[in-house]
Amino acid sequence: MRDNSGVIAEGLHKSFGPVKAVRGVDLNISPGEVVALLGPNGAGKTTTIDMILGLGQPDAGRVTLWGMPPAEAVHAGIVGGMLQTGTLIGQLSVRELVTMVGSLYPEPLPVEEALSLSGASEFADRPTNKLSGGQTQRVRFAVALVANSDLLVLDEPTVALDVEGRRDFWVAMREFATAGRTVLFATHYLEEADQFADRIILMARGLIVADGPTTEIKAKVGLRAVRATLPGADHGALATLSGVQTVEIHGDSIVLRCTNSDLALRALLPRFPEARDIEVHGAGLEEAFLELTEERPELDSVDDRAEGPQ
Repeated sequence: MRDNSGVIAEGLHKSFGPVKAVRGVDLNISPGEVVALLGPNGAGKTTTIDMILGLGQPDAGRVTLWGMPPAEAVHAGIVGGMLQTGTLIGQLSVRELVTMVGSLYPEPLPVEEALSLSGASEFADRPTNKLSGGQTQRVRFAVALVANSDLLVLDEPTVALDVEGRRDFWVAMREFATAGRTVLFATHYLEEADQFADRIILMARGLIVADGPTTEIKAKVGLRAVRATLPGADHGALATLSGVQTVEIHGDSIVLRCTNSDLALRALLPRFPEARDIEVHGAGLEEAFLELTEERPELDSVDDRAEGPQ
């Protein structure tokens, strides 16, 4: 029976032979949240998404969507998805395909609205086998949108789109999400997660290593960056400054990654008074991503005894 619990995953484990793709994932996504699922290749993102959608069965653990098993939730029209795999049905025009998919759902979005939101209107009468990579991706988006679902799951949605296409995609996505829909998306473009997601779930080696708002994820990394203009900078001298961990030199510009930026600035200015245009920044999402997902012994020592049969 349907309730208002949103997406709940408890103790998910999934292996493919000796490969432990997912090792005890717990998720709780409330209705109306926009959540980015991030992680390096092989982190378990797509496997987790497949289990949420009911396309793969966990070896252990369970998933419910609005209180229902995934298959039941999909049948009820609660879920729309845009996946990396699969091809579009041939011998149909784009409009015919979107119309056909919409007919499978109890309360579909009007076809022309789905085409317009996805940016597929201009080639809606073209056969699906005569599309470019970017056009195919827009049609995948239209197929997901036409479901008019409570939960929209997107796996690498902007792959094959150019910069303009990616911008248009997120404009449409924001419009779609404003009606209170829940969105879960996986992406390799960190700036998309930074700009669009209310919350980030960061995976590495089959585990969730961080979960929270973007600002909270960034705050987990203590490094700050000091940027300045310093012509003829001496890398070795900068590296010896108190509080500095790493040094980058780009022409006349320097970037100091600091464990203590206050200490580094106090050391920098007396020694290099010619430094100018000084800026101090907290760690960006990329720095947090790299530090939190790096290989660490504790990720290998997780107890896998809860895992089901191999």
